[in-house]
Parts: sequence; structure tokens; C-alpha cells
Amino acid sequence: MVRLRLVTFNIAHGRGLTPIQGLTSQRKLQLNLRKIAALLDKLKPDVVALQEIDECSRWAGNFDHLDYLRVHANFSHTVFGINNRRAGLINLCYGNAILAQHAIRASETVVFGTRTVGEKGFLYVELEVGGRCIPFVNLHLHFGSRAQRLRQLERLLTWLREKHRLHGKRWVVPPIICGDFNNPGTGDDATASLLSHLADYCDYVLHPVSGRTFPSPLPSRALDFVFLPAGCRKVRSEIVKTMLSDHRPVLVEFEVD
Repeated sequence: MVRLRLVTFNIAHGRGLTPIQGLTSQRKLQLNLRKIAALLDKLKPDVVALQEIDECSRWAGNFDHLDYLRVHANFSHTVFGINNRRAGLINLCYGNAILAQHAIRASETVVFGTRTVGEKGFLYVELEVGGRCIPFVNLHLHFGSRAQRLRQLERLLTWLREKHRLHGKRWVVPPIICGDFNNPGTGDDATASLLSHLADYCDYVLHPVSGRTFPSPLPSRALDFVFLPAGCRKVRSEIVKTMLSDHRPVLVEFEVD
């Protein structure tokens, strides 16, 4: 039996509550990232799934945010899943990432499209926890279009079916899926659709059960979720009250049977 703590958090490129990207100095970005690192140190997660994190982008201080968080939050393992790359004067490089206290044995990035700004995708990792393989998916969906979100989910589900066929025997449980779903709550949109399709693998449960995560000062929308498969037991989840981003992070603690 293994007990894990997972945090999913859209960190908004490290800019905090500044509404316009690119107006925050490197010093302020680093200060905000140190505050995020301090929050993670307080929450003590084993795994952190981050969205909107920059590897080296002009609009985000031209430094590696993941490595900065790794050092200041004392994580042993990291991996980037870059969805957007643009060279030149206004260079951009950002997407999803994982911080982990357990070894990352495999990872793969899937990008939904070809744009160099605003593109979404997902990062798949396999963690070795107590000699067992536990798969995770860190997902970021389109913010403005239900049709786009559903097409992106179909891409994810097709990919998962093939991954399960090839590598499912080494999984302790089906993939734990989390991230920023960019849909209005749990109604007839991405979360409901994904929950329905995941029933092909087992019974999944969506967390948090209630509460809103966006915008962080006065949340009015539920955008950030964790899907836990059967085999994850004794679950405790919470939305963490903080204003270090326009999203609030979600913490889920559970046992893997």
C-alpha cells in the first residue's frame, strides 16, 4: 500500500495575478515562483502537475521556471512537456511539467496542434513508486471552445487506448489524469465526457467533488480536476486557497491498493 499526495496547478507563467503576460520583471517572477515553492514545501506533495510553465520565454523572464522550482521546492525529478516553441526575438517555450519525489521512468508529450502560441497538449509520465509503475497524465485543454476540447479529448483517449495495449500490463492502476480542463464545471463538457469514456478502463472518480478554482481571488468556475481510477482509496481532496496564480491548486491525497 502506497499513499501519495498530488497537486495540480496552473501557475500562469509565474506572473501571479498580473493580467497581461510580459509586464512582470524577472525579479518579480522569481519572487512569485519562490512563493509557489514555499507553498509546495508546506503541502508536501509527491507529485506536482503544472500547466502554463515556461522553459525559457522572453515574456516570462528568459529562465527555466521548472528548474527554479525544483531547486527551491527540493524535488528530485522533473520533466517538461513543451506545447509551444517559437524562436527569434520574442522567443517562447512553455507547456506542462511534472515535479516528482519519485523516479520518472518514462515520459511522452503529445501536442494537439501546430501553433507556436496558445497551443495545448498533455504530458504522460510513469513514476516508479515502491517498485511499482504508476502512470499520470497532465492535461491542458482549449480555453474557448467546447468542440475543440472534445476533439482534444478524443485525441487523448485514442492515445491512451494504444498506450494501454502496449504497456498497460506494467501499470498498477490505469492512468491518473489531472490538469486544467478549461470547461464550466462538471456539466456537459470535457470533464463529463472524459469521465464517461474512462469507464472503459474502470470506475473513475472526479475530484474535487465540489468547489471552484478560477479566478483565484473570488472563484466562480471549476476548471481544475483530478480523475482517480479504481484502486485509489481513502481519498482526501481540497482546493488550496492561494492567489499565486489566477488558478487555485487542487490537492488530492490517496492510497494506491
